[in-house]
Parts: sequence; C-alpha cells; structure tokens
Amino acid sequence: MHLVETMAYAGQRPWHGLGNKLAAGQSIEQWRQSAGMDWAIEESDVQFITGNEGIGSLHAYPDQKVLYRSDTKRPLAVVSKRFQVVQPGEILEFYRDLTEVGGYELETAGVLAEGRKVWALARTGQSAVLKGKDQVDGYLLLATACDGTLATTAQFTAVRVVCNNTLKIAVGGNRGAIKVPHRSTFDPEAIKRQLGLTVEPWARFISKLKDLVACP
Repeated sequence: MHLVETMAYAGQRPWHGLGNKLAAGQSIEQWRQSAGMDWAIEESDVQFITGNEGIGSLHAYPDQKVLYRSDTKRPLAVVSKRFQVVQPGEILEFYRDLTEVGGYELETAGVLAEGRKVWALARTGQSAVLKGKDQVDGYLLLATACDGTLATTAQFTAVRVVCNNTLKIAVGGNRGAIKVPHRSTFDPEAIKRQLGLTVEPWARFISKLKDLVACP
C-alpha cells in the first residue's frame, strides 16, 4: 500500500496519481502547505482509568507519552518519554539553504500513514545516462517516523520517493545513510556535514550500474 496521506511533487506525476503538482522554484513555505506538512506533532501524558467498566481512579503512566497531530488531534503513537520528535516542518526546513543557494530542487514531499511518517526528496542535479537512453537521477532524501518504525534518515539515492513503498526501497539498502535515532537530538547542520563526505558513493554507484548494463 502506498499509505499516502498528502503530498506535493514537481515534475512527473507519481504512479498513484495523488498529490499537488508544483512548479519549479517554489518556496519552502509553499511546499509545506501543498504537501500537507503545515502541522506539528504535539505530546501529552499517557493516562488510564482503574476500576470496573472504566469507572474508577485516573492514573498517569510516567514513562510514556502519546504523540498526536496538532491539526486533527489524531493520535499517532505512544513512545518513551526520551523520544525526540522531529517535526514535519523540520524535514522541509532542512532543504532551505540547499534549494536557495546549493542548486538542489525539491522533487517530492509528503505525509504517510496518517502522519506517522514524513519525507522530502530533492534533486541534486547529478545524473547519468546509461547506454545513451536510461537516465539515472540523483536525489537527497530525508525521512522520519514518530512511531518508532524509522530513525530520522538522510541519504543520497536514485529512487524517486513518492509513497511508502518507494521509501522502503530507498532506505532498504541504506548504504551511506546517516541515521539519527529518536533518543538523540536532530541536528540538521551535523547531518549536512556528514553528507558532504558521502557524495562519492554516488559516483561509485553509477560506475557499478555502467558495469552491470555492459553485461549481456
């Protein structure tokens, strides 16, 4: 299942036909609105009622917290108190300087599984043509989940992420991926510094692809 809640895209329409199409060069603010990422993850104590048929005393569970959407109040997950939330807006904000001065172009962004996962994908400008007909484009992916199913993950990829299925494919190999566990603080600048050391794997990836297509 694609699990797409909302999304925006530039360029080719996704296979599932969902999402808002944007022209090139749109602002981060426009992407946030069109991708349905203009809300926040909020948190509250986990409480339970003791007694027969739910009638009794109200208690709090001090080691856990519930995460929910600020817009719909829909619950997203129950997590440890130590869980560090990465907001949907932070995922897009990561690309601001990359798109404004770095030559990157946002390609897709959106919300999956009712808000439990969010992602953004930017075209790096790197590409290669295999045997004169198949073009492989390079992208920079940043994705996270608030239900513990995915660490905050940044990586270069050749997969155009448009849904949960393609996200799984992109992060499946995760060679060269930078992962920030949710018990740690998300530091965008630290990730960018590390990504600067992982540009070379793209060249090695293309070299291997060319070797593969040369085989009968």
